[in-house]
Amino acid sequence: MSIAGKNVIKTVATIGTGVIGASWTALFLARGLKVLVTDPAPNAEKNLKTYLQAQWPTLTRIGLSEGASLKNYTFVNSLDNHFDEIDFIQENGPERVEFKRTLFAYLDEKARPEVIIASSSSGIPSSEYVSACRHHPERVLVGHPFNPPHLIPLVEVVPHAATNRETVVPRAMDFYKSLGKKPVLIQKEIPGFIVNRLQAAILMEAYSLVSRGIISAADLDTTMTSSLGLRWALNGPFALNAMAGNGSFQHFLEHLGPAAKSWHDDMRNIRLK
Repeated sequence: MSIAGKNVIKTVATIGTGVIGASWTALFLARGLKVLVTDPAPNAEKNLKTYLQAQWPTLTRIGLSEGASLKNYTFVNSLDNHFDEIDFIQENGPERVEFKRTLFAYLDEKARPEVIIASSSSGIPSSEYVSACRHHPERVLVGHPFNPPHLIPLVEVVPHAATNRETVVPRAMDFYKSLGKKPVLIQKEIPGFIVNRLQAAILMEAYSLVSRGIISAADLDTTMTSSLGLRWALNGPFALNAMAGNGSFQHFLEHLGPAAKSWHDDMRNIRLK
């Protein structure tokens, strides 16, 4: 089958069983998929079993898909003898470019051509390691979840410049939607992607306000949870801005833009050590 083929995803390979990899595994199982799991870390198999058993009652309350079972995963020392079974790969290895270059070269060589290889990387664009893929680099992209993936719906789908946008990107988006996720497509690669950059911007100002003695850390946390946190749980900044402008984003900018600029001018950069 070619890369453009519409394969049905029944078996997922999860590489890495840290916090993210274990959580992905739990979600895949809850959606009735079979999962092949591998991780060379000591006690990885035992730790994964403990984690899945602890999370399963929560997933059961949320609602399991037909065929969902904790019996549907197999921990293997290597994927070498299983690539014929694998329909999708979710990589959750260390955030090191050289590690990913070696791993993705191996996966690209072994996986069937139509199999998408997605990385859970929280900030490294796939363009930094995809050059190691000599066979089908067009099926590589980032599928960055927000922690923990089995509970938080967002997935940032980040293709590199040569990722096939006609078949691979839509298939990845559809797959994540089938899991109950809310995937968003990042049109251009950027370090840190979107959520982490937004979070970092807010954190920098939070650190600045506390370090300047303007507010205590506890009261700043209350400020977030009792105002913006409640709003942003339902609407994003653009929708809220439009509503604040009586339905017009332009009206909002004209009404609060000058004041917001003065606030921005007063913000101070914080150097993290």
